[in-house]
Amino acid sequence: MKIPIYQVDAFTDVPLKGNPAAICPLRQWLPDKTMQAIAAENNLPETAFFVASGEEFELRWFTPTVEVDLCGHATLAAAWVLFHRLGYGKESIQFQTRSGSLSVTRDGDLLALDFPSRPPEACGVHTDLLRALGRVPVNVLAARDYLVVYANEDEVRALKPDMALLVNVDRFAVIVTAPGTSADFVSRFFAPARGIPEDPVTGSAHCTLIPYWSERLGRKKLHARQISARGGELFCEDRGERVSIAGRSALFMEGQIEIAG
Repeated sequence: MKIPIYQVDAFTDVPLKGNPAAICPLRQWLPDKTMQAIAAENNLPETAFFVASGEEFELRWFTPTVEVDLCGHATLAAAWVLFHRLGYGKESIQFQTRSGSLSVTRDGDLLALDFPSRPPEACGVHTDLLRALGRVPVNVLAARDYLVVYANEDEVRALKPDMALLVNVDRFAVIVTAPGTSADFVSRFFAPARGIPEDPVTGSAHCTLIPYWSERLGRKKLHARQISARGGELFCEDRGERVSIAGRSALFMEGQIEIAG
């Protein structure tokens, strides 16, 4: 069996930056264990698979170790493949996912994701969280992920988390954030328990970051940077129960997978 594969760097306009995702268009779904094995073999932050369903597409995302319920950069990359490699001609793509219906729309040279908002709330703090991060924050909130707020960008850049401790925390992952110097806010994202010690650029994290920073800064439109080693740029908007997360993508590689049928 031969399966097309595209490796796309999302939230960047040049290869080797942003967040890499493998995208596999399918005619029909493979067994879950096969898709998980492909994701493990790719060993990228996410591998996404999609299948056409009428005028829409069903979309699923896998880290090297687990299937996840929401992934921004691999959704952006999947839309980029449809628009720029598979000849999709409409202005908007509708994906059906474990997080409901998600759309991706052309916005000039950007592609804009329409995602659910996940505002953070006050929470209890796992005993290993702050020990793992090694720096005392201004605040800790949570939605799906912990949102750990620091005073400035330099503190976020300086973090060197203890991943062996961080794997114990009681949320899906950990977002750290602070006001930015060249953007409205910056962030990093750690998910060692999901097979991703540090994710280069995390669209789903911005479902929580956008409502937090929108309220704090008193603005709906925001410019964000994720300051991992690879780095990425996001153009955001708070739309109440939904958020818009826009960015660019760059093709790194295309080819095919060969597996036993």
